[in-house]
Amino acid sequence: MQIHEHYPLKAQNTFGFDVKARYYAEPSSLEELKSLFSDIFFRELPLVALGEGSNLLFCRDFEGLVVHPRFMEITSTALPNSEVMISAGAGVIWDSLVAHCVAQAWGGLENLSGIPGTVGAAPIQNIGAYGAEVKDTITEVEAIRLDSLETIRFSNADCGFGYRDSIFKQAWKNKLLITKVSFCLSTQSKLNIQYDSLSKLLQAMPKIGIQEVRETVLQIRKEKLPDPAEIGNAGSFFKNPTVTEATALALQARYPQLTVYPTGKGQAKIPAGWLIEQCGWKGKQRGRVGVHKAQALVLVNYGGGTGEEILQLAAAIQQSVAERFNIALEMEVNVV
Repeated sequence: MQIHEHYPLKAQNTFGFDVKARYYAEPSSLEELKSLFSDIFFRELPLVALGEGSNLLFCRDFEGLVVHPRFMEITSTALPNSEVMISAGAGVIWDSLVAHCVAQAWGGLENLSGIPGTVGAAPIQNIGAYGAEVKDTITEVEAIRLDSLETIRFSNADCGFGYRDSIFKQAWKNKLLITKVSFCLSTQSKLNIQYDSLSKLLQAMPKIGIQEVRETVLQIRKEKLPDPAEIGNAGSFFKNPTVTEATALALQARYPQLTVYPTGKGQAKIPAGWLIEQCGWKGKQRGRVGVHKAQALVLVNYGGGTGEEILQLAAAIQQSVAERFNIALEMEVNVV
């Protein structure tokens, strides 16, 4: 395994920012990973674990170690009750895993089709879309502790999953590297199609299975979200804020077009994109960065922009939403 110095990351972050890593490595086995961190010099450096760079905001060159795991194995084991256990290495491209499972008629991941990133990043962010979250199927997360180099395993309950959150973003942040994730899927159709826009499109189909759900999700994503290969972005930049149900309903009374999503226990989510659009930011450009013209939740790099410019734009948007709605927007991306 080669350790690169001053490694360019422009092609490895979906914003397309022209930044470099002081050190960069791509371990393809546990042995290579352990060898890397057995060196105290690298173990004590600031660390970024890099998947596809689809949820990272680099503000400048990173004066530490970027590790891009290349663990690519996928295994499956049949279980009783029409279930199957899938284990995938951290370096597997997320949508490739979803496509593989759908092709085998293993249901459970199809709503998460088209999400950029790798398997190793999925539990960190508890990725979710169209009424599903990855926590719904994860059974175990395997990782290496960077201090002791021992393998540790987290059950679903150990992971502390929340909305776009997990223990890997909190207590274990920068203390381990995820190497493998296991999922329990079903060989019988248990479709999750209650999400409004997904349900409407599927109703017109003569047959509905996990393949149709995947294709429909991909269609919706293509229409709603810009392709990072065409314009730099990290998808949804802000989380949908959670407020009290009373606050959400009061806001809906003022704005009848607002869709409110109750989450239980007297709480509800409000679409962050709607809040941003109401503040006039949709399609607005500030120099080399801006807000996407078709989706206000997406901040974009038009070319030559920097992470600092995106942060300044994000702060201005947060201020606008706070002043108009008294709601705090939280960034979904990880700032480096």
